Amino acid sequence: MDYQKIIEDICREIRPFAEEGKQADYIPALAKINPDQFGICLRTVDGQIYAHQQADTRFSIQSIAKVFAIAIALSLRGEHIWKKVGKEPSGTAFNSLVQLEIEKGIPRNPFINAGAIVVADILISELDDPEGEFLNFVRTLCKDDTISYNEEVAYSEREHGYLNAAIANLLKYHGTIENDIEDVLMFYFKMCSVEMSCRELALAFRAFTCHRDFNYAGYKLTVSQVKRLNAVMQTCGFYDEAGEFSYLVGLPGKSGVGGGIVAIYPMKYSVAVWSPRLNSKGNSVLGMKALELLTTYTEESIF
Repeated sequence: MDYQKIIEDICREIRPFAEEGKQADYIPALAKINPDQFGICLRTVDGQIYAHQQADTRFSIQSIAKVFAIAIALSLRGEHIWKKVGKEPSGTAFNSLVQLEIEKGIPRNPFINAGAIVVADILISELDDPEGEFLNFVRTLCKDDTISYNEEVAYSEREHGYLNAAIANLLKYHGTIENDIEDVLMFYFKMCSVEMSCRELALAFRAFTCHRDFNYAGYKLTVSQVKRLNAVMQTCGFYDEAGEFSYLVGLPGKSGVGGGIVAIYPMKYSVAVWSPRLNSKGNSVLGMKALELLTTYTEESIF
């Protein structure tokens, strides 16, 4: 398969969509990002790398970080974590309060904001240095000690994170989170602020692509647990557009409002794309289109 040619062909074909959508301007630090950027990197399980355009430009990974967080939590607490957060698609916006209130403080899945805030609370309870240990885990996955938090993005989100604060308070009311609300929120925003490039994300997600025992920075998952995380990404990784992504792309994955998307073809490759312009669901316009074309041209999907 000539992935490099396919990627370059895709980049030409998506140009007509280049001005659709807008960056996540409700987070002031992200509103300043040049929206007219695009990067893509595909990494096979045997280490071959195919990259194009701004594949080495770092950006705020936002909700993609939730995959790393749930992996740590699953390693630490095992199946017990599912007592506090579900595994079902939400069908509502990623920052919705309505469903959380109806379901008495148990978030539908770990990839919507409420679920990720619960996971952040678990990590605070379990780890001596949550910020340091989370960052070390990410750095270990992609073998790069220069990856870090973007403090400006984290504090920008905190200053304007009224809905997330409301979610955290509702969770606290129902007893779903144990720690101080401010501590939990700030750690959650820090995780989302991590900056990585498409090349680094493709390498980091290789760990979830190879269905073998997982052991990074001391956190261990069984083959079965890795496969089940893939399943949750498949059904819940794109908020209330997860069904559309499954239909058009046919791969497990996770998106973030920084414009990044990572997808996995189990036992074959991981691919990361980035473009800051988002659709109404909070997913990258060009990223969604590029991955749809990738699986169309290669005729490779999990189905």
